Amino acid sequence: MEDLNRMAVFAAVVEQGSMSAAARLLGMTASAVSQHIRQLEAQSGVPLMHRTTRKLSLSEAGQRFYAQCALMLQAARQARAELEAEREEPVGELRIAAVLGLAAPLGRALAPLLHAYPQLRLQLLLDDAHTDLVAERVDMAIRLGSLPDSSWVARPLARLPWWICAAPSLLASHAKPQHPQQLLALPWIARNTGVSITSKLHLQAASGESVQLHTTPRIICNQQQGLQQLCSEGLGLAKLFSLDVAEPVANGQLLRLLPEWDCGSLDIWALTPQRDALPARVRLALKALQAQFAPLAA
Repeated sequence: MEDLNRMAVFAAVVEQGSMSAAARLLGMTASAVSQHIRQLEAQSGVPLMHRTTRKLSLSEAGQRFYAQCALMLQAARQARAELEAEREEPVGELRIAAVLGLAAPLGRALAPLLHAYPQLRLQLLLDDAHTDLVAERVDMAIRLGSLPDSSWVARPLARLPWWICAAPSLLASHAKPQHPQQLLALPWIARNTGVSITSKLHLQAASGESVQLHTTPRIICNQQQGLQQLCSEGLGLAKLFSLDVAEPVANGQLLRLLPEWDCGSLDIWALTPQRDALPARVRLALKALQAQFAPLAA
């Protein structure tokens, strides 16, 4: 059993990148972690890690050993998940990774769950750079758009449309567009893609008519929430994510233009480490998110 504990410590050091980080994760001292690694190396008779003042790197033997340790930990996590799945009531900490812009909709979706189950805690890991899901012990990740190849199980939550929006103050001095070509007469705000200052916009009508627009934005912003704020100030039209602007459109703070035209959509996904035997906290969170996003689906 002691060997299994040392293998778990070794895997944590590899995944965290340092002994001090692994110690914080495991609630141990750095010296205790270092001792576990030394004992493993003494038992095996070969070095598992190369240590410098800057970083740790695995030896060839360490790489092979870590692969087996990772399999053991995955089996242990699966066994624990199957036990937790037997619980009917969600308890413990629910760890969800998502991009920054999803904080508000995730909060709205999960608030009833948190109110109903006081033993449930939530930790949101918000990062546009995509969190290391394994290292952060994430229960669920919410991702937008196309997904890279992964061993994680992806469940579609919804396909949410983009909307062309404007502030009422902008249209006070301009006629409301009735056709996509009329959008070219208005100033635009666009997301900085780092490729071109010209933005392409494809719109498709239910009748089959298709329009391709090339706009030169008056304002360029590198962040989607900033784009929405500038649009709300009446500084230009913007293509905004329906999930972000459904509420301001509903209360009249923003106007959705040409709603009968489709200007594209974005898939939203929930990723979990395994398909079956999900803990109750994850199962109920999935249901809550599906209920939140489905009404906005394209």
